[in-house]
Amino acid sequence: MNKISIRREVCIGCGQCAKDCPGTCIRIRDNKAEWKENSYCIECGHCYAVCPVNAIRMEGYDGKEEAITPMTAIDSDTLLSAMKSRRTIRQFKDRPVEAEKILKILEAGRYSPTGGNSQSVEFTILGSRQNRAEEICLNLFRSGKKAGSVFIEALKNMDIPDHFFFKGAPLVIVVSARNKTDGALASSYMEIMAESLGLGVLYSGFFIACTAFSPKLRRLLALPKGQKAVTCMVIGVPDVNYKRIVPRRPVHARML
Repeated sequence: MNKISIRREVCIGCGQCAKDCPGTCIRIRDNKAEWKENSYCIECGHCYAVCPVNAIRMEGYDGKEEAITPMTAIDSDTLLSAMKSRRTIRQFKDRPVEAEKILKILEAGRYSPTGGNSQSVEFTILGSRQNRAEEICLNLFRSGKKAGSVFIEALKNMDIPDHFFFKGAPLVIVVSARNKTDGALASSYMEIMAESLGLGVLYSGFFIACTAFSPKLRRLLALPKGQKAVTCMVIGVPDVNYKRIVPRRPVHARML
């Protein structure tokens, strides 16, 4: 069902919506925009965003109108320096993350780009199940270390303390999606937001590996059908203070 509607009494026929629609779902007729029958809309909202007189409506979405904030409002040198300064955090203070900050992190993920505007990314806050999830992973890794499992190369010289996966952090969010790229993009948006709120982030890759080998863990997560865990974001107030940007290898870019 098409969720886009055009208020003809408001439309001025400028054609911006038709010009910017990736599915060519809109045309101009008699100096008014109208919907093409049997066209396929991905509900990307470009028409809604570009209309100068707010003549577009999107049914089933929140109707709150918000002004655009261009990325140019952020100083590019400051942004690049902050991105280069980012560190994976493995030491966290024993302090909860405020609900307002969690909501902002989730909102950043909600507005991340998705292929075909699928908007299929899900966010699972472990909450009361966090300790149990870590316990399942600990048992899996510790038994694997003894038995020589698929994890053996990574684990044979590694200590596995009780907080090996979540480092004692107060907040763990599992980002899942039908498409890994969508989940990864959402996670990047969420991390940038978390960092801007004074929080640190660890991507627990070992936890994601456990989801592939543990039916018990998958049952605990209870992900929606068709969803796969893409990242596990361990979040909290950092208990470490880094002093300088770490060097990187030279950039590898080619012009073809």
